[in-house]
Amino acid sequence: MSVKTITVIGAGIMGNGIAHVAAQAGFETTLNDISKEALDKGLATITKNLDKGIELGKITAQEKDKTLHHLKLNNDLESAVRDADFIIEAAPEKIELKIKLFSAMDKVCKPETVFATNTSSLSISEISAVTGRPQKCIGMHFFNPVHKMKLIEIIRALETDEETIRITQDVSKQMGKEIVTIKESPGFITSRINAVIGNEAFYLLEEGVASAKDIDTALKLGLNHPMGPFEMVDLVGLDTRLSILEYLHKSLGEKYKPCPLMVQYVKEGRLGRKSGRGVYEYTR
Repeated sequence: MSVKTITVIGAGIMGNGIAHVAAQAGFETTLNDISKEALDKGLATITKNLDKGIELGKITAQEKDKTLHHLKLNNDLESAVRDADFIIEAAPEKIELKIKLFSAMDKVCKPETVFATNTSSLSISEISAVTGRPQKCIGMHFFNPVHKMKLIEIIRALETDEETIRITQDVSKQMGKEIVTIKESPGFITSRINAVIGNEAFYLLEEGVASAKDIDTALKLGLNHPMGPFEMVDLVGLDTRLSILEYLHKSLGEKYKPCPLMVQYVKEGRLGRKSGRGVYEYTR
C-alpha cells in the first residue's frame, strides 16, 4: 500500500509536531482534535516553527506555503479518519483513552488503514487488541520537538505484520527521520533509559547532593548530553515523566519507583514549561 493521506489524532505538543513533519513531507495531512482551540493553537505553533525555519535558512517561503497547503484541521474524529491511509494517534499518555480511540477508529476506517500510536511506554498489543486489525497496529515513538529531532522508535507489537512495519518505515523515512525498529517491551529503548537517568537526578536533588543547575551542567559537559535531565523533564512535562515511571515501576519493578520529590512537584502543579514552573521557573 502506498500512503498518501495521514491523519494525526491530537493537536498538542506532539500531535502538531507530527502533523508538521507529515505535511512537510508531502502527505495530505489532517490534524484532528475535539477542541477547536487546540487545533488553532496547533496550527499557530506549526506556522511559528515554519517561520523560524525560514529565518534560519532551513526552508524557503515556498516550502512553508506547500506544507500549509498539505495540512487541514478537523474536529470530528469519524470524518477525519474515514479515508486516511495511515493514522498516528498522539493523544495524552493514558491507555484508556488510546483504547477508546482505536476502537472508535476501527469501526469507520478502511480495512487496510495502518493504526500507529505515538506512545513512549504503553503496550501497543493491549491497545490494538480492541480492534479487528491488530496486525495493522504499530507503535511510533516520536521525540519533542518533532520537527527537529531525527529519531523515531518503531515498535512491533505482538501481532504486527511485516507489511505494516515496512509501510511505517517508509512513512518515517519520507518524513526525514532515522529509525530503529524494536519489539514491544515496557519503555522501549529511550524511555526506559531516560526514566532511570531522570529519576536518579531527582534523588540527587532531593538528597542535596547538588543543585539542579549543577546536575544539568554535569551531564551536559561531562557526559555530552545535549540537555540536562531537569531541562529535559521540564520540556517533556513532569506529569508525563511520572506517568511513564509509574507504568515502568508496575511493569519492571522497584528500580523505576518514582522519586518522592518528583511526585511532590506534580502534586503542586509544577509540571514544567507548560505550567510556567517545574524544576525551573519560566516566564509565561
